[in-house]
Amino acid sequence: MPTAAIRRLVGVYDADGTIRGELAYFVGARLGRRHCALCDITHGAVSERAAWRTCRAALPVPFETFHRNDQPAPVRALLNGRYPAVAAETDDGWALLLGPEELDACGSSPDALTASVEAASERLGLRWPS
Repeated sequence: MPTAAIRRLVGVYDADGTIRGELAYFVGARLGRRHCALCDITHGAVSERAAWRTCRAALPVPFETFHRNDQPAPVRALLNGRYPAVAAETDDGWALLLGPEELDACGSSPDALTASVEAASERLGLRWPS
């Protein structure tokens, strides 16, 4: 039986949110040297994907995204340098839902991401708020 309720979801990109970091990621991704599965799910070439906005809006809790350099301290401690990732803030603290491999398995699909989040939440015994 699920115990802790999820309060919010946090995704962390495998990129820095500075101008230099964004530019380095953009160039590296176009040259095939950089890859962030969470970026592929949430963004197109230059802006947030409409399909992602639709999926995010359908979730029962907020889903916030951060970069490596601006993520909340408790998330940084939980992830310990393993990016990209999705974590859940619960009544009992933070829980890792999806790591790089699970995000890669989503194949750039926002629908697959939300399904993976739901499956991971069930596996960890977490529940959505009522």
